[in-house]
Amino acid sequence: MTASGDIRHDHAGRLSRARSELERAGLAGLVVSPSADLIYLAGYDALPLERLTALVVRWNQDPVLLVPRLEEPRAAASPAGGLVEIESWPDGDDPYEAAGRLLGGGGACAVSDRMFAMHLLGLQRSVSTATFVSASAVMSSLRIRKDAAEVTLLQRAGESADRTFDLVGGIGFEGSRERDVSRSLAATLIETGCDTAAFGIVGSGPNGASPHHEAGDRLIQDGDTVVLDFGGRIGGYCSDLSRTVTIGEPPPEVKEVHAVVREAQESAFRAIRPGVAAQDIDRTARRVIAEAGYGDMFIHRTGHGIGLDEHEDPYLVEGNEQPLEPGMCFSVEPGIYLEGRFGVRIEDIVTVTEEGARRLNEAPRDLLIAGWAVGYRPM
Repeated sequence: MTASGDIRHDHAGRLSRARSELERAGLAGLVVSPSADLIYLAGYDALPLERLTALVVRWNQDPVLLVPRLEEPRAAASPAGGLVEIESWPDGDDPYEAAGRLLGGGGACAVSDRMFAMHLLGLQRSVSTATFVSASAVMSSLRIRKDAAEVTLLQRAGESADRTFDLVGGIGFEGSRERDVSRSLAATLIETGCDTAAFGIVGSGPNGASPHHEAGDRLIQDGDTVVLDFGGRIGGYCSDLSRTVTIGEPPPEVKEVHAVVREAQESAFRAIRPGVAAQDIDRTARRVIAEAGYGDMFIHRTGHGIGLDEHEDPYLVEGNEQPLEPGMCFSVEPGIYLEGRFGVRIEDIVTVTEEGARRLNEAPRDLLIAGWAVGYRPM
């Protein structure tokens, strides 16, 4: 049994709320293809295939899950099997005609943001009188606030990431390739409770100045600053942790930059509370970094929502005036990147509470020397 084995989700309630949202928005239907949206609504983690799988939801009718016939056993064995009617289609039939019949004709229909273009084009041909809009208008309002079960899974995933950082960072990196450290992160995430490892960024030396650097064959050397950014999934819910370590004693400039990033991250965290605009958290972190003279070297938003997707609403970025609400969960991850030299990033996942915010992971935020299990020395 996985660490999520005792968690139950209210898929029936989610579907009911989705139907209410459709009615409120004046939409005729919702078509959900394999995605986090489908998992959220029906508990079915469908394969994204060239064969159409689609949950069709209308506000005034019971939802139907349309699946390829060879996928019907998988769908029936999922939570969707006891939740919605399942209709299968055999190879050779036109699934878009079946989906059009379930939609019932024209009107405005919402479709998954990540639906394959071939499927959307097929729906457009089949229901030529319908207009299709993004499902985010419906799904974001449902998914943006996590319930207690979702927060529990996010916290478990965060605890796994904390333990992984402690175990992997404690062995030291000097002489290892970036990709080997990344593989160790993935294996340790699973050993510490994750169902799967999602990603493992290891940016050493100048590679740390590329926020989404793909771990490669570079040998990690004495004197390097190393950015670690990694996460896994428990029950479908994600972790995302970033810490920066050094190989050997860090030079004064690295200490200075790390101290600025840590202050920016802490200031942003303390600014989180219900009613504050998402962009104001970004502004808080950015102000600290700009005042220290590194404003042009903070090249990404301060945070992104997290849940069944690694990146989802809300986004902590200039221009997002959405007020924060209890139950929203997102990263807080300011960084400074000195091109060709090194980078520093500190990232935690937090949840908004009635009083402010709570971190879902607690790995040390100090500038650590890799191999601290032998001699822990916070800077």
